[in-house]
Amino acid sequence: MPDQYIKKILEARVYDVAVETPIDPAPFLSERLNNTVLIKREDLQPVFSFKIRGAYNKVSQLTEDEKARGVIAASAGNHAQGLALAAKQLGIKAVIVMPQTTPDIKVRAVRARGADVILHGDAFDQALAHSMALVREHGYTYIHPYDDVDTIAGQGTVGMEILRQHPEPLDAIFVPVGGGGLIAGVAAYVKYVRPDVRIIGVEYEESACLKAALEAGERVVLSQVGIFADGVAVSQIGEETFRICQSCVDEVITVSADEVCAAIKDIFDDTRSVAEPAGAVGLAGLKKYVEQTNVRGQTLLAIDSGANINFDRLRYVSERAELGEKREAILAVTIPERPGSFKTFCDAIGRRNITEFNYRYHNDSDAVIFVGVQVNPEMETRQALVDSMIEAGYPVQDLTDNEMAKLHTRHMVGGHCPSVTNEVVYRFEFPERPGALLRFLERLGTRWNISLFHYRNHGAAYGRVVVGMQVPESERALVPECLEEIGYHFWEETDNPAYQQFLG
Repeated sequence: MPDQYIKKILEARVYDVAVETPIDPAPFLSERLNNTVLIKREDLQPVFSFKIRGAYNKVSQLTEDEKARGVIAASAGNHAQGLALAAKQLGIKAVIVMPQTTPDIKVRAVRARGADVILHGDAFDQALAHSMALVREHGYTYIHPYDDVDTIAGQGTVGMEILRQHPEPLDAIFVPVGGGGLIAGVAAYVKYVRPDVRIIGVEYEESACLKAALEAGERVVLSQVGIFADGVAVSQIGEETFRICQSCVDEVITVSADEVCAAIKDIFDDTRSVAEPAGAVGLAGLKKYVEQTNVRGQTLLAIDSGANINFDRLRYVSERAELGEKREAILAVTIPERPGSFKTFCDAIGRRNITEFNYRYHNDSDAVIFVGVQVNPEMETRQALVDSMIEAGYPVQDLTDNEMAKLHTRHMVGGHCPSVTNEVVYRFEFPERPGALLRFLERLGTRWNISLFHYRNHGAAYGRVVVGMQVPESERALVPECLEEIGYHFWEETDNPAYQQFLG
């Protein structure tokens, strides 16, 4: 039972290297949400992540023989840094296998702490398989990033600190979930000491392995995992962590990339610190919980689990934060093609701020514009804006939730091309690393003429491409089969209104 962890958590050896992190108030967010919002600042650890707790607790309890063989782990970055520091502190050789998509800041940080780094695979599971092969080959002692009793106990000290630092009423703790080490440790301790406190797991929607397991009643393996929030990009919840979560976790919430980006901005606004995507997942879930339940006057705490983010990725975060906060609407609006029509449209927009405007001449009668409009969700919903445009006589399509519009069309609007025939459009995602785009193009081949192409590297862990190809009607059915062989995720977008209105 989870209560077996209490003694282990109380005796965990973490403070030789870890620090007791503060709980910071979030005054701006508290006022906005009408609840008291608190943030547990695990981003302030020496390795900028909670992972140092579990890694050090585990390594410090190895036998002399296990230490002599050296330690190894697979990690997307934060466990790697924690293990590297723990091994350095204890004078042990450390080898870390990291996915090739790991942000460079994490790779450099691990190497700086004296560990040997091997880059292998596109996601954690491939790195894990390679690390286990090295264990068999060299006899290293494997240190699991989450599915280990001592690792879980180390992470549980976060829960112990929360209850000691905040003895006042606490309604819920929101914990980011990857493999489950943090939530298992926190839940085991908190539910034993304060069973009235709700433990709510928060997962990035493209790696929601705990939610899938709880719904199925058993551990499942996700067929694919999104790696935007690389620190929680795990395809299967741990065996031991799932056992604890089944009895100690009250609820699991999933959040989108836009919602995570908005949470990163909220953390910055209230603390002037920059969380990594996985670090902000908990707060994104807290905000979604308030929105869904409409609770008021409660005390809610989110764990900020880390701050290891590549600087380049901030460009993407800033672009999507307003969308995640529901403060920007992206619309396709048809206006008359005549002098003065843009001014008339701006009059209809009123005092709302226009954040983006893209247009190119198409014909003599109508113009379709790609427009971003700032909205205040506390005063006006996005639907109310759309309705006001329709009432003013403008045909409107809301593209705010359209991934192709947000990722590609807004950077491509340049007009239609009547001379292009038999065009089909597909959107792709592939792991972003040196040579990835060239590899994609080589795999795409030359069977069909490419008539449209857009790729933009914005610091994310995976590349995004939209491709138009001229495919005769008789060969349309062959396209998905050929694209499956490329091995990347893809979606057909030929009928997407963002394409039809501006590019088709």
